[in-house]
Amino acid sequence: MKILIVLTSHDELGGTGRKTGFWLEELAAPYYRFKDAGADVVLASPKGGRPPLDPKSNEPDFQTDETRRFEADPEATAALTHTVRLDAVSADDFDTVFYAGGHGPLWDLAEDPDSARLIETVLRGGKPLALVCHAPGVLRHTTNPDGTPLVRGRKVTGFTNGEEAAVGLTDIVPFLVEDELKHLGADYSKVGDWQPYVITDGPLVTGQNPASSGPAADTLLGLLAKADETRA
Repeated sequence: MKILIVLTSHDELGGTGRKTGFWLEELAAPYYRFKDAGADVVLASPKGGRPPLDPKSNEPDFQTDETRRFEADPEATAALTHTVRLDAVSADDFDTVFYAGGHGPLWDLAEDPDSARLIETVLRGGKPLALVCHAPGVLRHTTNPDGTPLVRGRKVTGFTNGEEAAVGLTDIVPFLVEDELKHLGADYSKVGDWQPYVITDGPLVTGQNPASSGPAADTLLGLLAKADETRA
């Protein structure tokens, strides 16, 4: 079982002068779900190399057992230092793909044609794919073979307008994930702010916020196990 985790390469929080990037829990929680299940995990980002960590995600209030485990794990930190370039990735080499969030993806991955192509290829091939928190916004330019938005009519979730307002970035981000998914015709749903929530629509898995990243990874593993049973 080979799993790709995609991270952002963008580190500027709009014009605020503050830094952003990927959210550590949204990497660490799925990383260990996958590794503990015996998977070979590869990390990728648009620019390759070490992607930027949102500094807030490593503050004491946001640390978890998994983030501390990741920070103390030489193999994990080495993988993070040497992410592969997204344009060098082939969907054929992986059983599934997981997109971690953080605010960074709204600037780069959401506009990245290599990312859109990867998502479209994975889903059209019937392989499962998950995106959590801000990462469902990366679906904004993905399409079905007929050119319609990939998320149109699909059940999805993602970072809510209320959660964005709570972190004070409503007017900073290039778009609001909830509004964008609804605009594209998705069947968007959510639960209370910061509560774990995962939606599955066929092979597409989306999670609402950081707390949803571990459960989304578990859901992805469940879909892979079902696919294995079907093939058997």
